[in-house]
Amino acid sequence: MEPRPVTLASSAPELLWNAAVGLAVWLWTAGTWLYGQAWWIGLIGAAALIGWTVMQRRLSLKALAKRTFVELVPTRTFETDGEEILRFGAQLIRAASAGKWWTPRNARTVRIRLLADGRKPLVYRIEGPAKAEHLLLQTPYARVRCEKTMPVRHKMRQHTVRAVFALHGAPGARLREVPLEPDPLQPLIDAVADLRNDLGDLAEVCLDLSPAARWRLRARRWQVVDNARQAARRQSRREAQWMTQDAATMEDALSWQLTKLTVPQQQRGGEGRRLLMTPRPPRVDREKVLGKLAEDTGLVRVQLMVRCSSDVVGRAERRLRHIEAALDVYAARTRLSSLGFSLGPLRFGPDRWPWRPRFDERWNTGLIAPSKDSWARTEELAGLLKPPTRHARLPVLDSDIPSYKPGSALLPQGHLRGPDGKERLIATPDGDTLFEVQVGKAGWGKTMRALVQATASAHAGRGLAFIDPHRDSWDTVAPYLAHDGIMERAWLFDLTVRDPQDLLACWNPLSMTGGKTADEVVTATVDAFATSLGWGDANAPRAITILTKAVEALVAYNVLAVAAGKANRQATLFQISSLLTDPVFRASIIHRLDDEAARWWATAFTEIPKDALPTVLNPLARLASSPVIKAFLGSPVGSYDMRRAMDESRVVWICPPGTGPTDRLLVSLLVRDMLRAGLSRRDLKESERTPFRLYLDELISLDGAASSTLAEITEQLRKFGVRMHGMTQLLHRLSPDVRTALLQNASCLSTTAGAIDAIRHITDEWGGQVDPADVAELDRYRHWASFTVRGRRVGPLLIRGPQLDDVFDAQARSRTSALHAAAHRNTNARQLSKLTEMASKHETKVRKFLASSLAPKPQEARPDSPGSSDGKEQWR
Repeated sequence: MEPRPVTLASSAPELLWNAAVGLAVWLWTAGTWLYGQAWWIGLIGAAALIGWTVMQRRLSLKALAKRTFVELVPTRTFETDGEEILRFGAQLIRAASAGKWWTPRNARTVRIRLLADGRKPLVYRIEGPAKAEHLLLQTPYARVRCEKTMPVRHKMRQHTVRAVFALHGAPGARLREVPLEPDPLQPLIDAVADLRNDLGDLAEVCLDLSPAARWRLRARRWQVVDNARQAARRQSRREAQWMTQDAATMEDALSWQLTKLTVPQQQRGGEGRRLLMTPRPPRVDREKVLGKLAEDTGLVRVQLMVRCSSDVVGRAERRLRHIEAALDVYAARTRLSSLGFSLGPLRFGPDRWPWRPRFDERWNTGLIAPSKDSWARTEELAGLLKPPTRHARLPVLDSDIPSYKPGSALLPQGHLRGPDGKERLIATPDGDTLFEVQVGKAGWGKTMRALVQATASAHAGRGLAFIDPHRDSWDTVAPYLAHDGIMERAWLFDLTVRDPQDLLACWNPLSMTGGKTADEVVTATVDAFATSLGWGDANAPRAITILTKAVEALVAYNVLAVAAGKANRQATLFQISSLLTDPVFRASIIHRLDDEAARWWATAFTEIPKDALPTVLNPLARLASSPVIKAFLGSPVGSYDMRRAMDESRVVWICPPGTGPTDRLLVSLLVRDMLRAGLSRRDLKESERTPFRLYLDELISLDGAASSTLAEITEQLRKFGVRMHGMTQLLHRLSPDVRTALLQNASCLSTTAGAIDAIRHITDEWGGQVDPADVAELDRYRHWASFTVRGRRVGPLLIRGPQLDDVFDAQARSRTSALHAAAHRNTNARQLSKLTEMASKHETKVRKFLASSLAPKPQEARPDSPGSSDGKEQWR
């Protein structure tokens, strides 16, 4: 009999049971073995984890040991937009990943370091992998210069506080979108504006950026979406509970039915509501829930650390609180808040163990270990991904423009209010202050600023010449110059005198003492007349020629007189009239000229009609009509020697008699001689050309007399050590050549209140940084000014004009009479009446000398050597 076959249907349960039993036995056996070997398995797992961690740490430190450091230096006009910031952010993300392939994720970082230590307002540096140097040295910002620099090294401070900031808020929420104008960095700049380097103050903000890992980002997205769904379900359950409570009032509820049977309809409150269905959980909008996490592009992990230090107790803590407040500008649904907690008066965080070693490691190496929600997009951090722009108000520190100290090689400019509310007297280096222009109302402090600077130069041993048509400045500044070291260098040429007993010094523009060259003297004199009188080759060629030949003849005669040891017999400007009109005098002068010069007088001059001479004679007659001017210019030997004043650092005060046509001609002679004296310094080595400053008050009156000369001074005399400061009420009233030359070469520009049309010439030079309407409303002694310090412009700054009694109160002396006496003694000043009388009789002495045998011909004479006549020879 054959066995009955086993059917599949009958064995299937048994096979499944056997398989399940076998699997359970295997799992039990494996579990028992694992339980028995748990110690060893845990030990091996821990060792593997430690080994992996150590390897990751070593690889991270090795990768971070080779970094490149770049400083971004913006120009004063730097301005950017959102597109450039996004490009720069993408460039930084790319640079962070430019390391070796084995670089761990927490070492693939790029750091933005914002640093302030009281020497610079805010330093902007980028630190990244060494292989990313080519990326970091390029920037999409057109007006930013990238400079490779060295790692930051600071001395140890006595007090240091630390903080780590993380993003707190909804996972997908963004930081506040801060506009680019005003500059988003302004709160941070203000927070560190009053740092003091001498107190060891230091503040650093480090923003570390790392590209987002895809697996980490996917995990975070899943977690965020799952949390949103769970929240939706919880909300749905809460709504269901509320609806269940409301169902008690519905028609199909038991309570309602009982009420309907027992209570008459008239007494029931209502018919109830219809049955409501239990709400379904709302659909989760993935894009809305993820927010900024929805897209990979531009998403980075962020780590923000702050460290503040100082040598003074409490200053570092106060600085950290200011920085925390500055970061609040980014607060919205997500904000940057510091990690840690407080327990009473104690604060637990990166400053205490066990968090401090971890902070120091990340600070020193650049490792990144942000919290799980520290994700941000580059556009959220736009305010931190750029250097300060033109819209930022940077504080002016001592490193930008120094403070004035008496006796130093600095020029005081004005009182500047600092971020701490205190004022300091700022000053510019003497070598950087070449030319200055001051504009503004009368009595608003222009002249006082110049007087303070002149006084500072005098006390520092430097030379200057102050031309003031009103003379008030001399009386104002005299108490502060009455010092022995200044009195022995003081010269006073006061042409405002009227009393015959007043003292006055002299000047002979044609004098050949002191080593002058004949052609320079002739050119200076003729150009002064031509400039003041408006002569030119087009309208007065004959007058220029006549005056040139006349001056040449008298200068040639003066060379002979000096060579003969008779400097007190030199001719002056007033002998030009006799030379042109007196044949006898002319013949005696021509007899002393060389053949070529004499030939012109014998041929060309005789052909000139007599009616051409008044053009030259009339200005000379006007000069001679003034007793003061005649006394000043009628001396054969004078003490006015601008070249000597420049070389000997004299303190010269010149007070012209007025601003009329004749006075302008005299001023033209003076200013032209200053140009001649400056150009004559070409015979000195550059190192021997001591700086000399010209202060020209009331430029309008001087410009009319010597417009082209003023332009030439600003254009040519810088290399010869001559500086010029000009003050005027209306810049647009100056001639175009002078105005253009002053603005082109000005190291300092300043303006007080005034008419908007007058102010605009200065504010236009500042590129719209200052509104003319704001300048027009300035109070007295308030100035907007820009300066040049170490080759770069500082300002425009709002300053309070300095006052003599404020800056030099300690130097004030009551010996003003001694100063006046010394200034007159140094210039051999004599009484006005005597000088006028001697000037009237001087031509007679010249004629006698010409008639004597002591006047050799040019071939027999040689000019005296410089210094053979010191200008102090007395008349006989």
